[in-house]
Amino acid sequence: MTTAYDFEATTIDGKPAPLAAQRGKVLLIVNTASACGFTPQFAGLEALWKKYTDKGLVVVGFPSNQFGHQDPGSNDEISSFCQLNYGVSFPMMAKTDVNGSDAHPLYKWLTAEAPGILGTKAIKWNFTKFLVGKDGQVLKRYAPTDTPESLSADIEAALAA
Repeated sequence: MTTAYDFEATTIDGKPAPLAAQRGKVLLIVNTASACGFTPQFAGLEALWKKYTDKGLVVVGFPSNQFGHQDPGSNDEISSFCQLNYGVSFPMMAKTDVNGSDAHPLYKWLTAEAPGILGTKAIKWNFTKFLVGKDGQVLKRYAPTDTPESLSADIEAALAA
């Protein structure tokens, strides 16, 4: 059986990031963008990270430029933007595709495990979120319009499981 822990990403500063290092933790995986109407969600994601990290939550951001070219910068520029404007301290990965033939394997798996409305597998926009349980299985997919604050009850339930 495949789990989120079977995948590896690259951090925004170019280091390998095997998700197996997060085994047994709850993951909130989000595709992000620096110039999107939902960009202020970085503040809410950072608040979740700070509130629940000691209880076992790991927020993981995956910048993507696939939606309206809203994250055209380099990894260094994206990292600086997130830190300067939103104080982001949760793990950010290198810019990646989340849709299409070049989509990151983790995103191909996430979208197959938790299709969107009407069974669509594609990510529709920036700030689509996936909650992954301690067993590495997808618990829920959230729309870009679902605010980080609205996920607290589901995160608490996943942490208590």
